[in-house]
Amino acid sequence: MKNPDFLINAIGIVYGLLLIYAAFFNSTFTEALRVDALFMKEASPRTRPANLVAGVLVAGYALYALLSK
Repeated sequence: MKNPDFLINAIGIVYGLLLIYAAFFNSTFTEALRVDALFMKEASPRTRPANLVAGVLVAGYALYALLSK
């Protein structure tokens, strides 16, 4: 694999799907991946929808970049 674009986009899609999953379900694995917990001062269940928005954006962009080639 000379060009790592496929791998990077596949990782982006998986991370986006995990963020979407983290918006709806609580688990110790997804708590470490939550965008709201990383960037917001006081993350709470009320800030969980930020993960849904970020997940859709990350997965959508990675999928678009993967399919546009």
